[in-house]
Amino acid sequence: MQQKTVFQFISEPSDVNYGGNVHGGSVMKWIDQAGYACASSWSSSYCVTVYVGGIRFYSPIKIGHIVKVEAEVIYTGKTSMHIAINVFSRNIKHKDFEKKTHCIIVFVAVNDDGRSVPVPEFLASSEQERQMQQYAIKLMDLRKQIEEEMKPFM
Repeated sequence: MQQKTVFQFISEPSDVNYGGNVHGGSVMKWIDQAGYACASSWSSSYCVTVYVGGIRFYSPIKIGHIVKVEAEVIYTGKTSMHIAINVFSRNIKHKDFEKKTHCIIVFVAVNDDGRSVPVPEFLASSEQERQMQQYAIKLMDLRKQIEEEMKPFM
């Protein structure tokens, strides 16, 4: 089981938006890809995205910058995995990365018939991992409250 996955690459001109920066949709694609790689590595199974929440864009990513996408398991249910995603970038001439985006993605492991299957349990082994696990639980509770509020409109 692999708890963390890291992708690094250079943002390309094909990723540009009308403002000359990396398009938010490109960043969201990278987030989903890194999250999937992390979830499927953890579960040794095909996984589907069931929730993306709290995506926060702090500042734009420039074309030609090195991009780093970190995906990490922070909580597991019976068949689901909460993956924390952080996106960083840096000018190729500098050594320090700057945080650009953060979000949480929930994936469910499925079999060939599309039915959910059990995943290995994540056990926090450090204080930071325990804090991230509590963060995931808090977000789950908030999602339930939001879903309840939205029921009349669904």
